[in-house]
Amino acid sequence: MDERRAVKISKYLAKHLRHRPERIGLTLDPEGWADVDELLAAAARHRFPFTRDELEHVVAVNDKRRYALDGNRVRAVQGHSVRVELNLPVAPPPDLLYHGTVERSLAAIRDEGLRPMGRHDVHLSPDRETARRVGARRGVPVVLVVQAGRMAADGHEFRVSANGVWLVGSVPPEYLR
Repeated sequence: MDERRAVKISKYLAKHLRHRPERIGLTLDPEGWADVDELLAAAARHRFPFTRDELEHVVAVNDKRRYALDGNRVRAVQGHSVRVELNLPVAPPPDLLYHGTVERSLAAIRDEGLRPMGRHDVHLSPDRETARRVGARRGVPVVLVVQAGRMAADGHEFRVSANGVWLVGSVPPEYLR
């Protein structure tokens, strides 16, 4: 499959498995899973047909490993704005995690910390380079260091998605550098 087609399908999946399943008449189960046949039929009805082989290819090669296939079910592994329960176990984080942002957001972050905004959790990266790439999507990146080990010791619960993104409800400003 050509790379441009894979990117288009990936963006379509992100929109409809993470944010707007109802837009195409798709129903996610409580854990965010959609039936593959229903997804393919809904996409075709909405003039964006793709095949199961194309879906499997996108899931397999997506550089951020955003999606999971389990038999005839598919879901986004994190980043939902719709209500889902991913059932990820609490996990002890490394001492430091990272968050990519842009300078225009720093004043609010200094005052309020990191908030999930329209998502369920704040997303944290295990390394600076990944955080830098995340921040660069919106401009010149700024990488914040999150004292995750200290947060966990203070009672904050962390989870890690299948693609290595760390999730936490919020990050108060006192844990940021």
